[in-house]
Amino acid sequence: MTLKFLGIYPNTPNTDSPTVWLDEDTGDLVIQSWKADTATLQECQEVGSIPGHSTEVPGHEAVIRLPKVMRQFLPSDDKDDSDDLS
Repeated sequence: MTLKFLGIYPNTPNTDSPTVWLDEDTGDLVIQSWKADTATLQECQEVGSIPGHSTEVPGHEAVIRLPKVMRQFLPSDDKDDSDDLS
């Protein structure tokens, strides 16, 4: 894995800072951010995703809240990607 630092929350203190990296080998984003609160998790479960898909968050996954200001660090990839699951 080769991580490239993309950005950190502006004017951040020395700890507890949302950060975004790019795995240059896979194109995956690695994100450190605030855990979603209970109300956000409940809303995610109510909204759901696709019909028939579980709304529970498995133990090996997490819902995080990435602050709007951090979107500036998310790379755009306009090329067709056969691994895209959307």
